This record gives sequence, structure tokens and C-alpha cells, in this order.
Amino acid sequence: MGITVRGGPIAEVVVDVPPVNALPVQGWFDLASAVLTAGRDPATRVVVLRAEGRGFNAGVDIKEMQRTAGFEALVGANRGCYAAFAAVYECEVPVLAAVHGHCLGGGIGLVGNADIVVASEDAYFGLPEVDRGALGAATHLARLVPQHLMRAMVYTCRNVTAAELHHHGSVLEVVPRDKLRDAAFEVAGRIADKDPYVLRRAKESLNGIDPVDVRRSYRFEQGLTYELNLMGAGDRHRDAFVGRPPEIVPTTDKPEEAG
Repeated sequence: MGITVRGGPIAEVVVDVPPVNALPVQGWFDLASAVLTAGRDPATRVVVLRAEGRGFNAGVDIKEMQRTAGFEALVGANRGCYAAFAAVYECEVPVLAAVHGHCLGGGIGLVGNADIVVASEDAYFGLPEVDRGALGAATHLARLVPQHLMRAMVYTCRNVTAAELHHHGSVLEVVPRDKLRDAAFEVAGRIADKDPYVLRRAKESLNGIDPVDVRRSYRFEQGLTYELNLMGAGDRHRDAFVGRPPEIVPTTDKPEEAG
């Protein structure tokens, strides 16, 4: 369990963090390291990013955040997500995300920065951030859906299906759940057949002409998440999510809200 890497021309990075692949702080940094390391390997031509278990990714581990005194886990989760999303984007070779089940919150950040997305028929995508007293990954959702649908999804926390994203062109293929890995590797194989030097320059080229600086855009969103936490909205909504009343958790020097 955790983050595992299988090397080769088609490198495979697999997330397995039961029960729902909600990653703790260290998990985001481990994922970032795994993707970047796979991309730096001269033998790698494409990276397949996928998950085991009930779904692809459920975002940050809110329970970890709420049981940690002070703001250390909040800051860690934000920095970890920033690192993992950037790793997918900056990986030296194309990254193919193979998505099944839920892809929520931080999962959108990963998939929105991937080069190609293949999904199973049961996959669904969404940003529940507003319901959690947070913001973020609208930058990446905007790479998956049109502008007005993105805004509706942020405001209402509505999910969309793999079939809907296939209609918009952001999911390349939708396949039965038991065929997902095979489908991902079939597409990855077509990429791996190409000249590896040309592939790496192609990735560099496509990032270079990107109209949005995804790192700066996402960091702006995170700044407003910090504001929500300073104003108490973050804790209030996260406490409701984990099913316990808000409380003051002492640090080593003075009382502060957990967060």
C-alpha cells in the first residue's frame, strides 16, 4: 500500500491508500517524488498514473488535518498538493491518468494536469471544495470542462461522469472497469513506440505554449483557501465533514484552531 512505482518504457505509478485514496500530507509529497523520478529515468517514455481500491483519488485527508494542532497539516496539504500537481505537469514524459470510481478534489488537480485521461465507465469527477470550506483545483478543472460548466461545478459541487468528459474531449476513452488498465497501457504503448528524445521535447513544447501558468493560477486559489481558514470557515466545514463539533486544540505555546 501507499505509492508504488514500476519502471520500464511504460512506467506505472500506483496509489493505494485505503479506504478511499484520500492522501495524507506525506502521501502527496511521495506521489510527487514518484512521478518526477519516473520521468527522469532515461528508460521511461510515458508514465501511467492509476490507483487501486474504491476510486482514483478523494483529495486530502481531512481527518488528518482536523486532528493536527495548529496549521501544520493544512499548510502541508497545500504544499503537498502543489508539489504533486506540478510533478504531473512537469514530468519529463507524457503522463496518462487511468481513472476509476471517484476523482474528487486533489484528484482533479492530478488529472487536470495529466497529458491524457482514460477512464472507466464508473468514474466521476468533482470539486467538493466549497462544501469543505476550501478552494482550489478550479485551475485544473478548467482544463477538463468548458468555463461555465466549471463554474457551475465549483459553486454547486456537482459531479460529472466520464461519459460527459469524453463528450467534451478531455477523456480520451471510456471503458469497462475491468478493462481500464489494459486500455491505459494500449494508449501508453502507442506513445512508447515513439522516439524518446522527440517525446520529451514534445512535452516541453506543449507546456511551453500553455496559455495558463497552472502553478501560479493554483497558488492564487490556495491563497484564498488560507483566507477561509483565517476567518474560521475552513474549520467549520471540515468539522462538519468529519462529524464532530468544532473545538479548540492547544499547541505547545498557545490555543489555536486546528487546521
